[in-house]
Amino acid sequence: MASIADTLRSTYDSGHTRPLEWRRRQLEQMKRMLEENEAEFLDALRTDLGKPAVEGFITDIAFVTSELDAMIKNLRKWNKPERVGTPLVTMPAKSHLVPEPLGVVLVIAPWNYPIQLLLVPAAGAIAAGNCVVMKPSEVSSATSAALGRLVPKYMDPAAVAIVEGGVPETTDLLGQRFDHIFYTGNGTVGRVVMAAAVANLTPVTLELGGKSPVIIDESADLRVAARRIAWGKWLNAGQTCVAPDYILVPESKQDALVAELRTAIGEFYGEDPHLSDSYGRIVSPRHFDRLESLMAGGTPAVGGDTKSDERYIAPTVLVDVDPDSQLMAEEIFGPLLPIIPVTSVAESIAFINARPHPLALYVFAENKSVIDTVLTRTTAGGVTVNGTLMHLTNPNLPFGGIGESGMGGYHGKAGVRLFQHLKPVLTRGTKLDPSIAYPPYTARKAKIFRRVL
Repeated sequence: MASIADTLRSTYDSGHTRPLEWRRRQLEQMKRMLEENEAEFLDALRTDLGKPAVEGFITDIAFVTSELDAMIKNLRKWNKPERVGTPLVTMPAKSHLVPEPLGVVLVIAPWNYPIQLLLVPAAGAIAAGNCVVMKPSEVSSATSAALGRLVPKYMDPAAVAIVEGGVPETTDLLGQRFDHIFYTGNGTVGRVVMAAAVANLTPVTLELGGKSPVIIDESADLRVAARRIAWGKWLNAGQTCVAPDYILVPESKQDALVAELRTAIGEFYGEDPHLSDSYGRIVSPRHFDRLESLMAGGTPAVGGDTKSDERYIAPTVLVDVDPDSQLMAEEIFGPLLPIIPVTSVAESIAFINARPHPLALYVFAENKSVIDTVLTRTTAGGVTVNGTLMHLTNPNLPFGGIGESGMGGYHGKAGVRLFQHLKPVLTRGTKLDPSIAYPPYTARKAKIFRRVL
């Protein structure tokens, strides 16, 4: 690990990654890698997560190529110095913010979207002019192996490295000096990453999780809400950091919402989702066992079926939820959807605010004042109104958490800026050099200073 870090440090110090053409070429090569090896990547995703090919293409291939296209198109503009105002006291002068790469970046990815969540931040670091070490998750081992074989084949090995392995390899990497660490995963490991970064005062970005709530208002269109919730919840069998974690719904609407969710599940996955080609599997036996135990926190109103030998858990809607159960204490990260009845939007807001800030929040309402109230009185990493997940698909909206759900944001321009220092530069002219700026400080100068400062 020290050798890898030293090699990349030497490359960066040589100025190798500074030219925009080098950055453009690397981004183009990353896109080419995905396009030319799409079938292998989709097979790996199916092996790791039972991920349907269409879903894998949308979330792990097309999502990344879309980000790459935006970075390639805007590379020059996003790396151009920005002119800013200059106060009178400094004249004659002009001021700029100059984007400057940080150096050598470490990106540690999770297993749930193992291509997207590795390559999108790595692409931002490359577009910013950095060297990068990529660390894919060992849990999604087939995808990790594919990336481990293909990244050195397509990317510049002097500036872009990939390290496979588990906890020992990650621990060794965290012992090296980096200029930025980007970690996506859970809060427990996030704290380990942050503690390791302290040794070198390395800035970190933590993309964590949390219990992302859904608020259903009396004015909501329940059929549309159910379909959009069902899509966002059971995509990747619920193993999505911004998946709806629980629903807060008016008591009078609970039965109708459950019925609409049952209908949506049937439309999406058929009468038996186990037979559906559009529904995935749980990543490992350990995660399967955890999710199966969480089901005890409520009563299945829809689903509830499991098959341990296939790591299959049906799309499940839970009612009569125990608020003190583990189901409501930890991020579910699976296909279980608790429904909690409330008496008002105010009660929903109080319920959310009594807990750590979520990574995402969703509100379904036709009443604009309700939407405005929720947006004003809650805090979350990001929000989609009358939908789920979609805010993270817009490259013009930074994606990230707040508090327990993370720190820092990326995607699009924000994903490039994250790995840069905006260096303030003030340039003064020399043709004018007024003596008023220098001692001795006379009464006349003091009067002028008070007028202009």
